[in-house]
Amino acid sequence: MSIRITPLIDPQTTPSSRRLAWLATLPAGTPAGSAFLRLFLKAGQDHLAELDVHVHPAERRKGAGSLLLGAALEAARQEGRRRVIAQAEPGSAAEAFLSAHGFRTVLTLTYARLPLARASLGDLDAIARSPHPGYRLVSWDGVVPDELAPTFAASRRAMDDMPMDDTDFGTVSWDVDRVREAALAIGKRGDFLHTVAAVAESDGAVVGFTELVVPGDGKGDAQHYGTGVLPEHRGHGLARWMKAEAIRQARERYPYLEGLLTDTADSNRPMRAVNDALGYLPTHKMATLQLDL
Repeated sequence: MSIRITPLIDPQTTPSSRRLAWLATLPAGTPAGSAFLRLFLKAGQDHLAELDVHVHPAERRKGAGSLLLGAALEAARQEGRRRVIAQAEPGSAAEAFLSAHGFRTVLTLTYARLPLARASLGDLDAIARSPHPGYRLVSWDGVVPDELAPTFAASRRAMDDMPMDDTDFGTVSWDVDRVREAALAIGKRGDFLHTVAAVAESDGAVVGFTELVVPGDGKGDAQHYGTGVLPEHRGHGLARWMKAEAIRQARERYPYLEGLLTDTADSNRPMRAVNDALGYLPTHKMATLQLDL
């Protein structure tokens, strides 16, 4: 059976990435599957591409997946990419397919959810109001205030040593313009960005942060985007402190919000302990696989 692979035009381009796409069709013109290849554009990540391949269950094991994968990898090479990453559920057919084509598992993430109805405001208040000598909490909506912007951008290096096992996500440099652009992009799509940060009393600098993105209608589940504490300020319970305040605010401000979602590398034991202590319940795992071209 002849399967046709057709390149498509994908309009989804952002300042940080663009996508290539392909459609697999059967002789009668029936779609059998698709592939997307995200090409990262920022310096430090422009060697990297992210692959997403889907084949209709009824058309699997007939060659469509391999043809789509071959087209995407050839495009990655032509674009000068040195590594391709993809995600699959551990033990799934997708993981087996990628492994058979040379991908290796480099990271496993645990996804977890906090049902807000089960979150005790009293307990959250107690954590958020507990004293942390030498530090105070601040929070803002959307774009960071000008007076905090320089040290907030600098605090993003707290994510540089986040456990990512063997995954090559490249290096991302954050400055004031970039943190503002990221916040504006979230607002532009209609969602709400809320940030809670820990500030050092000694110099007023942001030393840690946690970000939460809430759907524009205030319903369903919100998503944690990142939580980090600068290495020199770890060991003071700041991550749990900030996250408890973020949960408390979400519970108070969004009465129809149902839950908060987060994902953490299995090897990131400190953050997993924070999530467990605050009541997050594991929902599923996802593996990141990587191919060196």
